[in-house]
Parts: sequence; C-alpha cells; structure tokens
Amino acid sequence: MRHLSPALRHQARVLAEQAAASAAPGARTSGSQYELQLYQLAEHKRSLKSIQSIKAKIGLKAKLLPDYQEWIDGVLAAGNGGQDDVLTTILVWTIDVGDFDRAIDIARYAVTHKMTLPDQYSRDIPTMLLDEFSGAYLSGPLADDPKHAVLILGAVGEMTQNSDVPDQARAKLHKALGYALLEVANGGADDKQDFTRTKLPMAQAAYNNLKRAVALFEGVGVKKDIERLERRLKKATVVAAI
Repeated sequence: MRHLSPALRHQARVLAEQAAASAAPGARTSGSQYELQLYQLAEHKRSLKSIQSIKAKIGLKAKLLPDYQEWIDGVLAAGNGGQDDVLTTILVWTIDVGDFDRAIDIARYAVTHKMTLPDQYSRDIPTMLLDEFSGAYLSGPLADDPKHAVLILGAVGEMTQNSDVPDQARAKLHKALGYALLEVANGGADDKQDFTRTKLPMAQAAYNNLKRAVALFEGVGVKKDIERLERRLKKATVVAAI
C-alpha cells in the first residue's frame, strides 16, 4: 500500500470511512475492507515475531505503519466507535516508534469509544497509555523535548482522567509530567538555579504533580526530588515577593 498512487490512496481512505461508519458503537467492525486490513496485520505480525531484537522490531514497525495510514485516517474521520483491532494495534505500534502526536490522535478516539486492545495485550487502553507515554519520557525519546512532553503527557492525563486504572500507572504519569515541567522550569540549566518569576508557576505545577504521584503510590520514587523542590520553591517565593 505504500506504493499506491494518490488516487488509490484516496479510494482506500473512502473505503475505510465507509467501513468505519457502518459499524455501530461498541460493535465489532466488519466488511471486506476491514478483513483485508486484518489479513495484512496478521502477515506483518508474523514478520515481527520472527525478529528477536526490540530495536529491529521497532524499525520494521516504522516501515510498516504507512500501510495503515489510509485506514486509520478513514476511521478517525468517519468512525462511530466500532471495535477495531487494527486501529488499536496500530496505536501501540505508533507509540513504539515514537510518533507521539499521531498516537495521541488515535488514542483520543480509542479512549472516547472505550475500545479494547486485542487479546495478546494484557492491559486496557488507558493503562497502556499511562504506562507507555510515561516510560517514553522517563526512559525514552520523549525526554528529548520537555516542552513537547508536557503537552503530550498532559493530553494523556486529560483523556484518561475518568478511567479506572491502577494507582501505580497514574502515579507514573504524574511523575513523568512533574519531571517534564521541572525541566522546562529549569530551562535546561543546573537544577540549583533559582526559578525566574515567569518559571515559578511551572515549577509549582511540577511540585503538585510530584506530590500527587507520591500520594497515589509511595514507591514511585520522587520523595527526594519533592524535598529539593520544596526548598527551591520557598527560596524563589521569597525572592519573588521582594
């Protein structure tokens, strides 16, 4: 599908829109176009299963994802929320390859319609989102751009705020968001730098998120950071009042 002409790509998207629009909310998506997508996905999963290297798997997923873009675009444009194992699998792959903005768009649709992941995944979608996006900042590529991370992690928190998820998963998100906010407040400088007046509200937001994280799960590992941040905030508040 990566080599389709623009006209055929458009046709593929239209067919995806029709299939997605015909599926009732909560019912399983069906139809020949969806079956073709499932068949393609099964073939690609077999290719991935033959690879042991995680890095190589991610590289292959990045090459395969364009084959699903017309389908995903069609579902997001016209879908009624029918259960779609192709879309939810591609959501996971999109996070894996680090295309976080695209993943947020897909995730918002999946969460809104209370979709589920295929059977091979052990978590529900909200828990998966909290775990994977938090991990992408705490030990992954999302940390390369803290300002972008604040937007992405904030979006994940917002879309999952009413979801029933393990406290540890939500604590992990608050930890990641707290660290991202703190990094922006620090401006990339040494963490002993005093906060400027303009960065003080962001530092306070970082503190609030870290406090929320430890309230949800004491073992989240932020207590020392909270203590250091409290001292810095007190000093900065005094300076700002002068």
